[in-house]
Amino acid sequence: MQHRTQIDTRIAAEFLTGCFRSDETIAIVLRRVSPPTIAQRIITVERALQPRYRAWLAHENASGANVYVAANPLAPGSRKRTKESIAEVRHLYLDLDTDGEAKLAALRSSHSAPIPSAIVSTSPGKYQVPWRVESIPFEEQERLLKLLAITFGGDPACTDCNRVLRLPGFRNQKYAPAHLVTIDFLTPSVSHSEDFKLAHPTPDRELIRGRIAHLKPTGKHSHSESDWAWILGKLARGKDPVKLTRTLAERRSDKPNPEYYAERTVDVASAWLWLKDGLPIADVVTMIEFRRRFQIPHKLCSARAHEIAFTAQRMIARKKIA
Repeated sequence: MQHRTQIDTRIAAEFLTGCFRSDETIAIVLRRVSPPTIAQRIITVERALQPRYRAWLAHENASGANVYVAANPLAPGSRKRTKESIAEVRHLYLDLDTDGEAKLAALRSSHSAPIPSAIVSTSPGKYQVPWRVESIPFEEQERLLKLLAITFGGDPACTDCNRVLRLPGFRNQKYAPAHLVTIDFLTPSVSHSEDFKLAHPTPDRELIRGRIAHLKPTGKHSHSESDWAWILGKLARGKDPVKLTRTLAERRSDKPNPEYYAERTVDVASAWLWLKDGLPIADVVTMIEFRRRFQIPHKLCSARAHEIAFTAQRMIARKKIA
């Protein structure tokens, strides 16, 4: 790692040159902590590399603004940094906000992901890890970002294609004294989807079958209890949760909202299985969010996933599985 204590816009220029073409459009974001303000500039890389522009960024950074750049280029003529304005997927990335050193060591020793393009030290013990990629569709990027976060302990919320990353060479002004954001360039190689050998964690089916054997419905169970046992058993045997949701909704047309009932039953049962299999609760939240991401608005989807994961956790703690 480079350990300069002064702002060095040459590092920022090297990073931008390695990530984008000079004629591409990018978003530069300035965020101040106090008072909390955000300013965004949509510009070409060529302009961002000009000494006068870099000097302006250095001035803003020295006066308290944190400097970020969007991870992916924008379509020419864009005025906003929305998902719809992103031109293509250029990077996959990990946010390592806790136990950064240990997680970096695990990443380096793993064969599940290619060598990252760089390692960015954003503050003591915290890192951003980008991979330069190409020919990856937006939906595939989101899937891979979720799996990278689950596999290596990154922030599972960092999966938007319009996300910004800290720009190396500038100071992280969230700390006193400010921390210089440094970078260790690892490889100029470009990665592809098939280079990431990642898979969703799956429960141990034999163990799960043993755990739910006592949950088979009997004549004394209510309809909801029977539904729970049936869904749990099907999920444990690898059945498609989407199809199970549809089938349960059809079976329980007596419910005021059969679709909601079926979705919740399937999701709580999935969370129960994942927690029983030892998956961390943060990863369970991510899995539920990922499943329902196209059906529910983002904020509501996140809140719902947390509530479902903690509901399943409480059910396990009470040892009162319906």
